[in-house]
Amino acid sequence: MNTDPIADYLTRVRNAIKANHRVVEIPASNLKKEITKVLFEKGYIANFKFEDNGPQGIIKVALKYHPITKIPAIRSIARISKPGLRKYAGTANLPRVLNGLGIAILSTSKGVMTDKEARQQNIGGEVLCYVY
Repeated sequence: MNTDPIADYLTRVRNAIKANHRVVEIPASNLKKEITKVLFEKGYIANFKFEDNGPQGIIKVALKYHPITKIPAIRSIARISKPGLRKYAGTANLPRVLNGLGIAILSTSKGVMTDKEARQQNIGGEVLCYVY
């Protein structure tokens, strides 16, 4: 049993990038699927596929690298809100990652979105992770 599945997701992606893997397989959940969609929309991963193998299913994530220099699109991915200490941000104090160059992924009442989208919709939520 895993006590923090989001941290496991981020660690699998981080380890795959450090090992220069092209594809990483992650056990699926609805929240992980939404985080994957946000990463794809913002250009941090090349592609993804949801497979229904067994009761849980698998997310296959194709990681994105620069074609010439082989530098990964994700330089850093860090968990912010943990099960032992949740971090929430209101509309007035939404985080800015690297002065707007990175993204903060939030879980809001209107779904999983980036800090910029939450600022536009004027809603706050739980800060899941920072990506840049």
